[in-house]
Amino acid sequence: MKERLQKILARAGFGSRRNFEELIAGGRVAVNGEVAVLGSKADPARDEIMLDGKPVTAAEELVYVMIYKPRNVISTVTAPDPRSAVRDLIPLSGTLYPVGRLDVDSEGLLLLTNDGELANRLTHPRYEHEKEYRVLVARHPDGEQLAAWRRGVVLEDGFHTQPAEVYVVRKEGKGAWMSVILKEGHKRQIRETGKVTGLPVVKIIRVRMGSLRLGNLKPRQWRHLTTEEVRELKK
Repeated sequence: MKERLQKILARAGFGSRRNFEELIAGGRVAVNGEVAVLGSKADPARDEIMLDGKPVTAAEELVYVMIYKPRNVISTVTAPDPRSAVRDLIPLSGTLYPVGRLDVDSEGLLLLTNDGELANRLTHPRYEHEKEYRVLVARHPDGEQLAAWRRGVVLEDGFHTQPAEVYVVRKEGKGAWMSVILKEGHKRQIRETGKVTGLPVVKIIRVRMGSLRLGNLKPRQWRHLTTEEVRELKK
């Protein structure tokens, strides 16, 4: 798709669109060997764009996608076995990689993007972005079990979990749905915490990541983030 040269050059990281208007007006930009003029357009995937005689490689446009990852799908770009990778469920071209992970038995909200800076902010422990889950456990939690989960426990591998927000949403037969809000992401942390506290975990659904909420998405459904959602995540 053809776009204005100012937009392509700015996205490639060389400066602002206004600066490039001056460069184009000064005859310093060429498309397919011809000097460009203000208003010129090009297709960065097909056309050769030169600035001061040097090729310009346009950066990929930043893309932000959220998906309801179903169970038995791996949170990776490619799968090392016959199981599906989450990237296979999104029919978009270009680079997209998962931000953080959900284990293969868990489901719910997963963000995919090519924005490495945002991915780092959302996953680095120092930023302490909250992740909220709906967790079905096989028993009705008592006060002592909830208190232990809230203050943190030592898992079988020696990892000490941080304090978490945990409460019962509703009872379900012999079990119960709980809300668990974490600011960390140790491997299989919720399942292992359930094991230590005597609350076997049956199902995990991630419903929120920072300010981003799963909403009414169903398993395998995906959508682009809105401009406002991206802005909130970057705050």
